[in-house]
Amino acid sequence: MITQLQHLGAWALKRFERLGRSHLFLFHVSAGLGELLTRPGLVIQQIFAIGVLSLPIILVAGLFVGMVLALQLYNTMVNFGAEQSLGPVVALSLVRELGPVVTALLFAGRAGSALAAEIGLMKATEQLSSMEMMAVDPMRRIIAPRLVGGALSLPLLAAMFSAIGVSGGFMVATGLLGVDSNAYWSQMQANVDLFDDIANGVIKSIVFGVVVTWIAVFEGYDAAPTSEGVARATTRTVVNGSLAVLGLDFILTALMFGDNG
Repeated sequence: MITQLQHLGAWALKRFERLGRSHLFLFHVSAGLGELLTRPGLVIQQIFAIGVLSLPIILVAGLFVGMVLALQLYNTMVNFGAEQSLGPVVALSLVRELGPVVTALLFAGRAGSALAAEIGLMKATEQLSSMEMMAVDPMRRIIAPRLVGGALSLPLLAAMFSAIGVSGGFMVATGLLGVDSNAYWSQMQANVDLFDDIANGVIKSIVFGVVVTWIAVFEGYDAAPTSEGVARATTRTVVNGSLAVLGLDFILTALMFGDNG
């Protein structure tokens, strides 16, 4: 029993130690963000690598999520004679919840793992050490542009996910289920609020973008300089990033919509 408690305590201390190092890492990276204003090309390059290359999976997933959502909701709402409200329900589900969350999960799996693997390989091949020997701070030259690029990319991807999802729901609702197209759009415009719904969804996606990218770059930078260490860092990025998104989603939803009753 004592041995098990010792192992549990050692595990907890190790996790808290990593958490502290990750925050110190973030503070160090944040100190170099100002220099990116004079070199915007670094951030634009990362937005392309992180955001644009993630766009196909985001658009395909958003289209099918919107279509499935419309089918599932219609089968429930038709029992209550509320099928004309399908438009706002689909839009609110996507803008408030599914858009930011599903995009962040896909982002963690595609872009987050790529970032962790890239930085981990740079560490394993001593590229980061070589930069330090040339008086180039890798935190400012490598890590900071990727952190900013990921934080900017995810909100844009989430907006595209929600937009294509609403369009997919519209195609299914009007083309397959016979919902009036005018009712679909008019009800949506009347019930979706710019601040309470869209702005809160954007805030969620910004928080998710910062946290997932932070986890990815930290895991890559902190990885053991071996092929096994890079593989473990990539796995931890996807797992920890996904869990962080789900946990933060509950907290943010409680803060944003918990008093709306």
